[in-house]
Amino acid sequence: MDDSPNPSRGLLGPPIAVLDFLGSRTLAMLTAVGAAWFLLYDAMAWLWRGATDRRVRIGRPAIVSQVVRIGVRSVFIITLVSSCVGFILALQMAPPLDKFGSKDLVANITGVAILRELGPLIAAIVLTGFAGAAIAAEIGTMVVGEEIEALEAHALNPIRFLVVPRVIASVISMTGLAVMANIVAVGAGWVVGVTALGIPSERYVQNLLDQVKLVDFLTGIGKSTVFGLLIGLIACTNGLRVTGGAAGVGAATTNTVVQSIVAIVMADLAFTAIFYALGWV
Repeated sequence: MDDSPNPSRGLLGPPIAVLDFLGSRTLAMLTAVGAAWFLLYDAMAWLWRGATDRRVRIGRPAIVSQVVRIGVRSVFIITLVSSCVGFILALQMAPPLDKFGSKDLVANITGVAILRELGPLIAAIVLTGFAGAAIAAEIGTMVVGEEIEALEAHALNPIRFLVVPRVIASVISMTGLAVMANIVAVGAGWVVGVTALGIPSERYVQNLLDQVKLVDFLTGIGKSTVFGLLIGLIACTNGLRVTGGAAGVGAATTNTVVQSIVAIVMADLAFTAIFYALGWV
């Protein structure tokens, strides 16, 4: 065997390793995206059958149960985080605006920022950690315990009975929580503006109403609906793809949180670019 040094081995080793790493990551990402798209297709197909075929029932009690589990139990933590965001935003905006003698415009800036971006975005990120991880862990545990195979053995489709109720509940819960987050954050900004910044309440409310338009509220709520769909799909996809026992459940939970946050931020960027092109921002 030739033990002489190979100069090309040292030169090509690191680039090949980098390419191998990037390629494997890209393939894993494309596989996850494809699995989520197929899951969305199957879920939409079952929704269509449930709406057009009386023999197919989606299960309203299951949807209500998931809404309570995902949405209602997230109210407190999202209220707490949203109020803190409102307080922080108002306090941060006051000093630079005060230099120009425009401290009253705190209401204008915080209102637009919260309704368009921060309210839905903060609610989605909190819901991802609170509910998205729980959905992935629950379904993943069912996969490990062979409960999914038991459903299929009894001719019960897991997409219909497990995925569809959770995705619908995620969309409904996310939309409602975004509205609540907007109200709480705007209210917190009003409290800071009136009590700490000395802005008259009537002037604060009037500036807010003059600046904020209906399109600001609707675009934010539209984003939140898509965010809820992404959270539900990613959580269910990772849960159904669990392998390797308890370690696989933990990995699915972690992947759900990371992938959901990345998908939410990228979707927010895409929506903002579209709304900017349409002149809605």
